Amino acid sequence: MTVNITAEETAKQRGFIKKCAEMNARREAPPTAHVHTFGCQQNVSDGEKIKGMLAEMGCGFSETPEGADIIIFNTCAVRGNAEDRVFGNLGALKHEKRRNPDVVIGVCGCMVQQEHIVDKIKRSFPHVDLVFGTNALHTLPELVYRQLTERKREFYVPRGDGVIAEGLPVLRENALKASIPIMYGCNNFCTYCIVPYVRGRERSRKTEDILAEAEAAVQGGARELLLLGQNVNSYGKELGTDFPSLLRAINDIDGEFRICYMSSHPKDATRELIDAIAECEKVTRHFHLPVQSGSSRVLGLMNRHYSREDYLKIVGYIRERIPGAALTSDIIVGFPGETREDFEETLSLIREVRFDSLYTFIYSPRKGTRAAEMPDPVTAEEKGEWFRELLDVQSEIGRGLYEKYVGQTLRVLCEGEGRTDPNLLTGKTPQDVIVDFDGDKSLIGRFVDVKIERAYQWALTGRIV
Repeated sequence: MTVNITAEETAKQRGFIKKCAEMNARREAPPTAHVHTFGCQQNVSDGEKIKGMLAEMGCGFSETPEGADIIIFNTCAVRGNAEDRVFGNLGALKHEKRRNPDVVIGVCGCMVQQEHIVDKIKRSFPHVDLVFGTNALHTLPELVYRQLTERKREFYVPRGDGVIAEGLPVLRENALKASIPIMYGCNNFCTYCIVPYVRGRERSRKTEDILAEAEAAVQGGARELLLLGQNVNSYGKELGTDFPSLLRAINDIDGEFRICYMSSHPKDATRELIDAIAECEKVTRHFHLPVQSGSSRVLGLMNRHYSREDYLKIVGYIRERIPGAALTSDIIVGFPGETREDFEETLSLIREVRFDSLYTFIYSPRKGTRAAEMPDPVTAEEKGEWFRELLDVQSEIGRGLYEKYVGQTLRVLCEGEGRTDPNLLTGKTPQDVIVDFDGDKSLIGRFVDVKIERAYQWALTGRIV
């Protein structure tokens, strides 16, 4: 059951923010905090809220943990290498604890929603003071206050389907880009995925709260709104609304800005959604639609709720309604039970769709998911060979793919200095393609028309019209 955090609870946490700020104001120098976020854009958004609360408590921020007074690792549980990195970094912090016994070391995020992870931190990392779960983010002011006054280890990982907490302060990492969560959690239970177990069931924010945040972000100078959810396409089902309606409402907000969103699930990519995107001029012409496999049999094992044929119908309608739209995807290689014949179907799908780019992964088992218990006879060496073969196929498709943009004039959001040449400017097209171009730095933060002159495998160059 979804819990909406009450105004009384929010006011209580505001009180703890004030108490911490008063304590910190009496220090000789303001305390510094280091917040390191691992993983997805949802985690990045959570990290911005953590920084927002800490800033109101009177903290400055440090790029490194060395010498910081508060260190928080905001963790990811999607793949094993992310967890390994967290444990490696946590181990190194014991030296910080020796240098400064008063440093507060905290771990939060998806990793700590898993009981075996919390047990490991308790046993193996005694220098960690504070562990709090995804449902406890809004209580950070109270947790920090208790650390500063009581100095006792605390593990606060409430279970349940999840919470929605409005009104948390946010310190955005990029003034031009505002990440706006529209929903949390997931109901899909793909057999390889840990997200529903660590983020809870789907729960959507009220449309009026999302619109208020979006309007405030645009008025504050944001030129790109990134709408976030584990599956944005299923937004609003429990509220009697839907994602197409939300896109249309945000599109109607005054101002020049761009609307992006992630992540999408093909099973909810309806014709109504594609129509809304086609008709909303502020929504990007980029569809990231994770297919995961080209084999209907493997998609069934993954519990994806669509077939290869279903996916191709969605792609066909996108190409019909929005010619020139960019299409990217995720592919998992070596899923338990996948055969060479299944993998060949994935290769044929890639050749048929001709994705602009792919995010590719070798299957990584996650404890607690159904796939982790499935037979997996294919060797790691063979999976590695398949993976390299897939990369070669996509590389061949990608070679020259951006040539279609040469000669076109595209509306580009100027984001900053060039990635390879600081004398150039850089930005992205509505198709989410990188463009470098000549121009004065005063254009940063503005939309400009750029005529594309050259195409490379991963980027474009052009000149301002």
